[in-house]
Amino acid sequence: ATRLRLAVMRLARRLRRQAPEGISPSQLSALATLEGTGPLTLTELAAEERVQPPTMTRIVAALEVAGLVVRSVDMKDRRCTHLKLSGEGKRLIGRARSRKTAYLAERIAALSDSDRATLVAATDIVERFVRDPD
Repeated sequence: ATRLRLAVMRLARRLRRQAPEGISPSQLSALATLEGTGPLTLTELAAEERVQPPTMTRIVAALEVAGLVVRSVDMKDRRCTHLKLSGEGKRLIGRARSRKTAYLAERIAALSDSDRATLVAATDIVERFVRDPD
């Protein structure tokens, strides 16, 4: 369990380094959440990301300044706003994913056929781990 935890953490760290310059892991995570869930309020986004609303306020402010998210007024409750990805936010998420996938693909291509098969089997197991509720 310790070896797996350390390996997953180290791989995640290496993948974070593949992210585009000028965006923090927290900002990229918020963008990915918005992409996956659609428009959310600031409070909903903070809950999804498991951070306090003041922290999410700072993250969203930086994303807005960068033109990566936009706010829209809720037509049913004009006091409420929803956050969604801008076109540039969508493009940035796409670039980040492409870079990370390319990094992994290059590393996987250097493996032997046997190691690639083992990695496929291990990936199946890890996917089951994260799919099952805690």
